[in-house]
Amino acid sequence: MTAVQDPDPAVSRAFAEPLGAPVAASVDEALDQDGIEVAFVFCPHHEMLAVGRELIDRGIPFVIEKPAGASLDDLRTIEEEARLAAVPTTVPLVQRGAPIDTWLRQAGDIVYERMAFVAGPPSRYRRNGNPWMLEPALSGGGSLMNLGPHFVDLAIRHLGHPVDVVQKLSTTLHGEAVDDHSTMVLTTATGREAIVEVGYAFPPSPLKRYCSFTAAGTNGFATVDTNGDATFTDQSGVTKSAVLEVDSDPLYDVFVTGVADTLTTGFAGLPTLAELVTTMELIWSPHLERTARRG
Repeated sequence: MTAVQDPDPAVSRAFAEPLGAPVAASVDEALDQDGIEVAFVFCPHHEMLAVGRELIDRGIPFVIEKPAGASLDDLRTIEEEARLAAVPTTVPLVQRGAPIDTWLRQAGDIVYERMAFVAGPPSRYRRNGNPWMLEPALSGGGSLMNLGPHFVDLAIRHLGHPVDVVQKLSTTLHGEAVDDHSTMVLTTATGREAIVEVGYAFPPSPLKRYCSFTAAGTNGFATVDTNGDATFTDQSGVTKSAVLEVDSDPLYDVFVTGVADTLTTGFAGLPTLAELVTTMELIWSPHLERTARRG
């Protein structure tokens, strides 16, 4: 680890000391270190455009957390400038190839799909030092912007690109400026359908979340629930069961290993910024259209 940067020195030290890495107060100071092969960008969303541009100017490959900006314009700018400069980038859309993804794909050619992932309350962002997540201008949105990309990305990959998207966002439960519950219905020209439900509606609990996944396809019907209990019933009526790991935290270790393994190939096979643009257009564009109509 070449350096760890955060404006708060205590935060930097907490991550840097176990790694034996130096700390830096500014992005420029961190990037002035020698021997940087790749940068991981997990700063507040409204700062991502500036940080991404600095990395692009220096020609440093980087991993950037979704949504890679506080708006669709930010994201599109980073994607275009990195592509034109031939700077390798990737995004931790960690549900790809994860146990849930693999289990659902047993359904074969998926026709109907439902994915629900409801995490803890928005107050956790104040407790963990990230209150900016609750300010739409700084974060770019709430639960749909934050949790939705993982599952909208899966829906696109499972069903094909949707031609119609319906959204419902709510702030009723917690009354914050960002949505604490949201539902998307995505349909394709071939009649396939995915329902994506995400939220900050789960209480503080060691259980951490509620989740539920189903997929119906040409080979049968697959399910996964909050405890990881999973079933697959094939077209002959035979059911098999398993217990999956549904916690998404371990998936980041797998992703970081993938980054290291593909660094010399420009992150070949990992999610791209262009793919994130496709996903975030579905999440952000309907909101922009509603805002324009209200204006």
